[in-house]
Amino acid sequence: MIKLAPSILSADFSRLGEEVENLEKFGADIVHIDVMDGKFVPNITFGNTIIKDIRKRCKLQFDIHLMIEEPQRFIEDFAKFGDIITIHYESDRHLDRAVNYIKSLGKKAGLAINPATPVNNIQHLIKELDLVLIMTVNPGFGGQSFIPYTLDKIKEVKALSNKYNPNLLIEVDGGISSDNIKQVIDAGANVIVAGSSVFKDNNMEANIKKLKESF
Repeated sequence: MIKLAPSILSADFSRLGEEVENLEKFGADIVHIDVMDGKFVPNITFGNTIIKDIRKRCKLQFDIHLMIEEPQRFIEDFAKFGDIITIHYESDRHLDRAVNYIKSLGKKAGLAINPATPVNNIQHLIKELDLVLIMTVNPGFGGQSFIPYTLDKIKEVKALSNKYNPNLLIEVDGGISSDNIKQVIDAGANVIVAGSSVFKDNNMEANIKKLKESF
């Protein structure tokens, strides 16, 4: 089953609670929350207090994507309100420990890789993960264009999933629209993060419908 995970990085922050409510109302499956610290990526977004408040407005799963340095310092705080905690391969030198720490808190453990990071760097962790996030743009900003070579990386992760972890969620994030969503699904993705293509033109309901019709 393919799941749509809108990224609230592209939402109207002045009415974020309402935006999250509407995601649930209009058929989204997961809420993707990009947490940025201004160090690992050149942007700053959501803190734990904001996530705590919007958690009250929505029953969908929260996929918290930690684009931050030293993520182990913050995993416990974000796990209070998230269902999936995703950290970056590039941000933590002790990934096995971090992944098992997330799981010890009763949460699903995700691992993200940047476009230039080889998939074989994470192959030994595939059995332990609940989700792999393939960044299809360079992280840090919304509205970027999809990087074509990341399709090959999706296929590589899918092959590892077939071999070691058939239940793995394979997530893609960056530049996804109705024009290329079928390509990433055919490559093996089953969780689709979409930001601009969900929130554009203040027409969330129609945008979600169009994306899901493209599955």
